[in-house]
Amino acid sequence: MLTNEPTYRPMTFKIFLEFIRLNAKAASVVPYFIGILFSIYYFHAFNWINSLIYLVAQVAIALFVTGFNNVQDYYLAKDLHYRDTYNIVGREHLSPRRSLNLMLAMLATAIILGLVLVVRTNLLLLFMGAAAIGVAIFYTYGPVPFSRFPLGELLSGCVEGFGVFFLSVYMNVATPVLAGFKFAIVGNLENILVMILVGLPGIFLVANIMLADNISDLQQDIRNERYTVPYYIGHRWSLRVYDTLALLGYLPVLMSVVLQILPIYQLAVLLVLPKILKNIRAFNAVQVKETTFNTAPQNLMMFQGMQLLGLILGIFF
Repeated sequence: MLTNEPTYRPMTFKIFLEFIRLNAKAASVVPYFIGILFSIYYFHAFNWINSLIYLVAQVAIALFVTGFNNVQDYYLAKDLHYRDTYNIVGREHLSPRRSLNLMLAMLATAIILGLVLVVRTNLLLLFMGAAAIGVAIFYTYGPVPFSRFPLGELLSGCVEGFGVFFLSVYMNVATPVLAGFKFAIVGNLENILVMILVGLPGIFLVANIMLADNISDLQQDIRNERYTVPYYIGHRWSLRVYDTLALLGYLPVLMSVVLQILPIYQLAVLLVLPKILKNIRAFNAVQVKETTFNTAPQNLMMFQGMQLLGLILGIFF
């Protein structure tokens, strides 16, 4: 019997890796490891059970964010050519419903593990986790998704760049040392300010990945009624902001070394400066999603990779 139902292709492992954009997601895990090493170096604390649970939860929510965004972009697309040719759900003839169910399973995993961590830490984590998950869901969902406004860089930088770093430390450090919630919010302001300073490079670099993505997709986003930062400030100023954010992370690292918050080995980030400058020039020359966009996550991986090396050396030497 003939039916009008479309025929969908199965999601192979190769397609799944593209669906969750592995090249960009790998960069989202780096702040987690920086947080773990910083908690060992600065606070002399490490809870391997909490850290492992949070790692699985963080990976699950990171996969959910990208996959869910792809499904929502498919449903919300105004440009049918984009939906059927560029969006991975339409291009690969994937079932939107099955793709969505897979991502909801990732979200459920993250929520369940998050509740386990709340039991193992304190109630403040419940509010912080709920806020982060709320951003993840409503970035592309709801009557007025965040993605339709120039908020992507701010949200991704704060939640993915700083939030992941902060929470990975929070899993390991005793409540009175950082922050907690019983019948009132309590905390140590000095340690929180230290965390903000150390976490600034992650904010800048993760925000820059989002900015590079939005610059590369500017015309396509306009056709789909998605008005991001490059739409409002223009192409020229967007590239200037991109260049600034790519280099701005050096300032808090140098300040942290001078203040003896981070070890002298953090200056290893200077070794990758020539390559980062080369990537900046490449992206300024041409902004293409399939080629030069990858220079943004490369910059994060190189810079924070040197930060990881510097923390490891600081712990052992």
